[in-house]
Amino acid sequence: MMKVAINTGGGDAPGLNAAIRAATLAALKRGWEVLGIKNGYGSLYTDEPFIKLDAQSVKGITLQGGTILGTANRGNPFEMPYQKDDGSWDTKDVSDHLVQTFKEHEVDALIAIGGDGSMNIASRLIRKGINIVGVPKTIDNDIYGCDISLGFDTAIDIATGAIDRITTTAESHQRLMVVEVMGRYAGWIALYAGIAASADVVLIPEIPFSYDSIEEKIKERESNGQKYTMIVVAEGAREKDGELVTKGKAVGQEVQLGGIADRLAKELSERTGKESRSVVLGHLQRGGSPSTYDRLISLRFGAAAIRCVQERDFNKLVVLQNNKLTRIPITSIEGKMKSVSLESDTVQTARDIGICLGD
Repeated sequence: MMKVAINTGGGDAPGLNAAIRAATLAALKRGWEVLGIKNGYGSLYTDEPFIKLDAQSVKGITLQGGTILGTANRGNPFEMPYQKDDGSWDTKDVSDHLVQTFKEHEVDALIAIGGDGSMNIASRLIRKGINIVGVPKTIDNDIYGCDISLGFDTAIDIATGAIDRITTTAESHQRLMVVEVMGRYAGWIALYAGIAASADVVLIPEIPFSYDSIEEKIKERESNGQKYTMIVVAEGAREKDGELVTKGKAVGQEVQLGGIADRLAKELSERTGKESRSVVLGHLQRGGSPSTYDRLISLRFGAAAIRCVQERDFNKLVVLQNNKLTRIPITSIEGKMKSVSLESDTVQTARDIGICLGD
């Protein structure tokens, strides 16, 4: 009998619970034992490192947002934050404790559901002897080698709906409206939601923007009698030769991006004399019930991960390529990110229908 553990790391995403349910039920069907790790890897350093997952504990969770296991974006076992005696914070490597806990509980494999950060951690744990199968999760859709990650479809649907609503008030007040969406260093959410919502300007990290280009678009719309402009900007977008706009960095955590929408709104208002407003969608994009597509792809990912374990095809990431599930080595994507290709038909579509991309 196999014993598998499941954890969810990094930011939450719609579809996590569906993946947990599929992996649990597929393992139970094979007569295996399933353990859950709470709060990323956090519970491994407590007196109760695992909780037992059974059919009852995953009943009805496919439609639920969030994750029943909890998650954390400050739980890297190689850089775990701790408070020193003087009150300051630092990080330390506690990965050996994690490995020892797995050995003591005779865990055969870990189903790691996470994004690029989680897969980088997984790569390092693989080198320490942990058998891992990865499931790609991130609303940012930036996992290298995977066409679509779980959570992305719901996020762009939420963002599109929000931009639709903000567009009506922009038109009513004849304002510049700047909507900031997530995505970190990749522009997938901004590009897809911006095009779908008929935004006038879409700014993504892959194309550094100039204010002159955006101002020209605003003036063009004004000359055509369109007195408002809808601008969608990814949180990781930046001006040509400019720096990322950030909120700071906590110990053991990635730098927090954000604030570019407010900066854009102020600068463009000064340049054009038009009234402007900025809206940050933030964690709204992560929350709520997953879309039909995200439910289905998450269930497929979770079940496929258990098939990997059954075949002892460890240290692989289950990915979707050309609408087919396949597997790639987790270590092969370490340190890599999937950016928006500037030659893609989606980018070309934006240009063809008159969307300004800031260049």
